[in-house]
Order: sequence, then C-alpha cells, then structure tokens
Amino acid sequence: MKKLLSYSVVLFVLTVILLLIIPLPAGIIDVAIILNMSLSLMILVITMTIREPLEFAIFPSLLLITTLFRLGINVSTTRNILSNSGSSGQIIKAFGDFILQGSVVVGLVIYLIIVLMQFLVITKGAERVAEVAARFTLDAMPGKQMAIDADLNSGLISEQQAKVRREKIQREADFYGSMDGATKIVKGDSIMSLITTGINLIGGIIIGMVQGSGTLGEVAVTYSIATVGDGLVGQIPSLLISTATGMIVTRAVAEGSLNEDISKQFTAQPTAIMISGVVIAILSVIPGMPVLQLLIVSCGLVGGGYYLSRRIKEEPAMAGVGFASGEGGGEGQPDDLGGEAGGETLRQVTEEEYYKDVNNVYNLLTVEPIEMEFGYSLIPLVDESVGGRLINRIVIFRRQYAQDMGFVIPSIRLRDSSGLNTNQYSIKIKGEEVAKGELLVDYYLALDPENPEKEIDGIETIEPAYGIPSRWIRPEDREMAEIYGYTVIDPLSVLVTHLSEVVKQHAHELLTRQEIIHLVENTKKNSPELIEEAFPNYINYSLFQKILTSLLKEGVPIKDMETIIETALESISETGLPLKDVDGLIEHIRTALKRTITRLYCEDGSMKVITLDSELERTMVSCLSKGERGYYLALSPDVLQSLINQITTQLKKFNSLSQSPVILTSQVMRVHFYRLIDQFYPNVRVLSFNEIANNIQIQSIGSLTLENPERRGA
Repeated sequence: MKKLLSYSVVLFVLTVILLLIIPLPAGIIDVAIILNMSLSLMILVITMTIREPLEFAIFPSLLLITTLFRLGINVSTTRNILSNSGSSGQIIKAFGDFILQGSVVVGLVIYLIIVLMQFLVITKGAERVAEVAARFTLDAMPGKQMAIDADLNSGLISEQQAKVRREKIQREADFYGSMDGATKIVKGDSIMSLITTGINLIGGIIIGMVQGSGTLGEVAVTYSIATVGDGLVGQIPSLLISTATGMIVTRAVAEGSLNEDISKQFTAQPTAIMISGVVIAILSVIPGMPVLQLLIVSCGLVGGGYYLSRRIKEEPAMAGVGFASGEGGGEGQPDDLGGEAGGETLRQVTEEEYYKDVNNVYNLLTVEPIEMEFGYSLIPLVDESVGGRLINRIVIFRRQYAQDMGFVIPSIRLRDSSGLNTNQYSIKIKGEEVAKGELLVDYYLALDPENPEKEIDGIETIEPAYGIPSRWIRPEDREMAEIYGYTVIDPLSVLVTHLSEVVKQHAHELLTRQEIIHLVENTKKNSPELIEEAFPNYINYSLFQKILTSLLKEGVPIKDMETIIETALESISETGLPLKDVDGLIEHIRTALKRTITRLYCEDGSMKVITLDSELERTMVSCLSKGERGYYLALSPDVLQSLINQITTQLKKFNSLSQSPVILTSQVMRVHFYRLIDQFYPNVRVLSFNEIANNIQIQSIGSLTLENPERRGA
C-alpha cells in the first residue's frame, strides 16, 4: 500500500492521459470536474497562506499537472457534448442554466468576459512578473553569494548555515526560472479554452442540424447551455490557478502570509483609512447617490481608523516605536525597538522610527577589521557557484599565517561595489582604503624578467603586491611567456598575494585587546602557572599588547607565546618592573627568539646582510636624544640623506636573491635605526647581532658608511 502511494502522482498523470483517449460516462466526468475545482481551490489557498515561494516549490510542476488534468476533462466533455446531443453531466448543465438564465447572448458575453479577464489581466500580469523575477533573481545571485561568504568569513554564520543559504539561493533561481516557463502554460491554457468553446458551440450546432435534432433556435440553445457550462467548469479552476500563479510570483517582498501582511500593513496606516472614510462621506452630497450606504461605509472607515490610531498611541511598544531621547528617554518611552504584542508585531518599523532610539545609532559605528570590495567583473573570482575560489584561498592563507606567525587574522568581509571600476578591487583596514589594484580576469599576469629572451605582447602594468613591472597576456601566450623567462601568474593568485602582503604589513593594527586576552587564555591551557604568575602581577594587558604589536610590525612571529611571556617576566622581575622601558624589554624578547628570527632570513646556513661601519654607529650613538617617550635618533639632514641614498643602492643587491633585505646593527642602535628608516623602507628588516643564531654564517654584501659632506660636495 505504501509503495502504491509513492507512485500516486505517476498514476494520476497516467489517468489524466487516458482522459484524452477513452470516452468517459457523464457521472465520472462530474467527479473529475469536482476534483479539479477542489484541487484548484486548495492550491489558491496554499499560495495565500505561505510565507515565501519556496514553501510551495512544487508549484511549477503542479501547474503543469493541473493544466493537463483540465485539458483532459475538456477533451472528454467536448467528446460527450458533440456525441450526446449536448449532454455531458449534471454539473455542466447546471452551470449553463444558471449563467444563461434564458438568454444565450448574455451567458456567452459573461463567459467571454471571464475568459478575457483571466487572459489579459491575471495571466499576462503573472507572466510578466515571473519573467522579471526570474531575471532579477539570476542577476542577484553573485551579490547574494558574496553576502553569504562575507557573513561566513566574519563569523556571523556557521558553515552549515552558509550551505543552507547557498542551497536556498540556488532553489530560488531554479524556482523563478521554472515559473517563467510555467506561466506560458497558463497563457496557453487560456487560449485553448477559447478554442474549445468555439468548437463546442459551432461544431455542436452543425452536428445538431445535420442530425435533425430540432430547429436552429432549439439546437443553438441546447449547445449554448452545454458550451457555456463546459467553459465555466473549466474556466473557474483555470482562473483560480492563474490567480494562484500571480500570488506566488508576487510574494518576493512578503514577510508573512498574505493575510498577515495585509492585516499588519493596513492597520499600520490609520490616517489613510480615516481620509478614505471622509472622502466617501463627501460623495453622499452628489444627487442620486445612495446616501445611507455611503454613510455606513464612511462611518465604518473613520471609526476603524480612529480606533487604530488610538491603539498605536497608547501601545507604542506594540506598534514597534522605539524611541529614547539623548538623555536616556523618559517614562513611557521604551528603549527597545520592534517589540511584539501577543507574538505579532502590529506594523513595520520605518528607518526614521528605528533611529529615534539612540542605541540603534551605535550600530552604525561598527568598523570591519578587513574589507575587500570588488568591481562587477571580478565577482566570478569570489562567487563559488561559478567556480570562484577566493574564499578557499583566503581560508588557506589564514590557516598558514596562524601557523607561521601565531596570530589569527580577523574575518575578511567581501562585498561588491558600484563605486569601483569593473576590473578594480580595494582593500580596507578598519574602514580605510590601504591598497587598490586592477585585474583582468580573462588574462594572465607575466612578471618581466631582468633580461628576457624576447618581449611578449601584452598590456603593461605593475604587479600590485611588490611593484614589479609586468604585463597582462592572453591565456594562449602563457607557455611562450614562460619560455621567454617570464613568471606567469593567474589573476586569483595576484589578488590573494596582494591581500596577504597587505594583511602582513598591517597585522599589528589588527591585534586588538580582545585578541590579546584570547591569546593569553589559549596559552593558559598549556601553562596555567606561568600565566597566573605573570598576569596581572608583573605584566598587564596594555604592556603585553605593545610587545606583541611591536614584534608583529617587524615581522617576528608571536607563536612561541610561552618564551615571550617567560622572557618578559624574567626581565621585569630582575630589573624591578621597567614598565617604561618597553624598547629594552622587546630587545630581550627578540634575543630569546633568535632562532625563530634567524630562520626567517637564513638560506643554506648563511645570512646575507648590509652592515653599518663603526664610525657611522658611533656618530648615531652620539646623536641619540631623549624625549618624552624615550630616546630617538636625531641625525642631521645631510647624514640622513646620505643614508637613504646608500640604502637605496645597497637594496638593489637583494633583487636577485630570494632573501628579504636585512640590515645588521648593534643591539643598542637596532630599534632606533629601524624607526629611522621604517618610514622610507617598511619592508627592510633591521636585526642586531644578538638576534642571530650562533651556527649561522653572516655574509656582508654591502656596508653603510658615514660620508664626508665636504668630500661628497666636491
């Protein structure tokens, strides 16, 4: 029995097909007509009570089945009308007699009005709405996907919730695409109804006259009753289905069922109701108008509007009025917005009403740690539904960065932007743009080698992450470019590389106090005694944030949290809490992390560096000045300019090396020299001799010297 029920729809469709072939007696046709009306009415009620179209996602297929059922009934009734002298069951005869009321012309006119009303108004309107909804739903898919991915990256939703939302977007696109085609079925059904009516009427009269069933008038009346009755029993369910189609495709902006939405939104406008009542009352002064009826309706509207107006004023919380004055509000002024009464909000809260509550204005002050905005052409790199892999690459980068540096970068919000050119993207840190680039999605980026064997055609540009001269080349030229010595990169890798470099450069800005506490609590799982001793007796969170921020800014990993805390604790306890000497504390920590620092810049057991000669270091030590925040290096403009020029020349020696540029100084001068050149060369690392492991060979490839200004001028 259960297996039979699982195939009930299949059996029903097969039965409908048989209606097109096998003649049926009038009694069975009456049952089929009743079932058709019941099913159509049921579908209409469902479309009015659902909250969103996807709750009735089978509607397009159901529309086809009901249309096929109705056409099968029309074929059977037409066969009986033409073969049984206009007789095809009691329901058709009853409908025909009731509508005609003894007048064939009036009955046919009423029938034609119903058919044309359905065809020109409901069906045509539903068809247009479905067509527009399908197009806009498909166009909005990339933006919706990006919104989901952004919420996922920011931690607002889980992976499972994101999966459910993506499936819902896909189902919406499929549903509206199906509805766009299904409305054509409804339109065809209306046209077929007119054709069937003409066949029944004209064909029936011809057959009746040939068979000699009576005079022309008698035959016309007989077949008119059958034709109008048959048309109505088919057209009424068709009208219900057409209305249901219009209902479901216009539910896109609804929040509840149709009954809930109408009740909520009408009762939220008492002023409009009262004005309508007044206008209706004015109509009663026109001579010949039914005064009593107009006044009854007018009083009802004015009274109902007044009652709703009083109710909204007396119960602001029920109406969703959230108001709090700048001084904290007063009595009778609730601070919450969107309150409910009886589990049902009485009216929609407008934007103006929402921001009357000063607490809601604070929601506008939230700043995203990291944002990426894209032009329209770059959306395919992000949209997973069309193969975009940016999200996956960001996840991989976040995991790798956490493993290397010991810091989990915040979620990155991704969004499209109409303010950018179609090929542009923008990277923002805490709401401000820090980097910008341009990609050609259908091209590859070829980095120019120093001495290419041959130049390749392409669009000249600059690689955004490292500023290397490059050119965009066609995919078919990729192999040839690699043969010529170019390094070829796909657009997604260019984007991810730029993002990763920007994040690394600004990681210290993203290390918030909350993240510091999180890192300390995470360390406490493995070393609870160390954390309890250090915090807050010797190290407070403000000092610890300065330490970690300084390390991250100079590219030093903070993964070995136990060593950092132990060294800081040891230095503070030995020197008597030198909380003001943060620089000295950081230098001790860097020395303790020398193996980690050495690994970053060591290659095959050797480290290539630029050194400072002894005379230059002595001069810089003599130029140290003490300010409010400690010592700083105050070099003369000539010496500073000389240093900048020398560094620019020396850094070119690292272009052919895979190692990052390193300048080696004494421990005393390291931090001061770093701050001096950081504003000019943020990617150059300044190390001291104490920060290099003992088993590493130091190879000097250049030296910075103190040039004599007079000799330089000569």
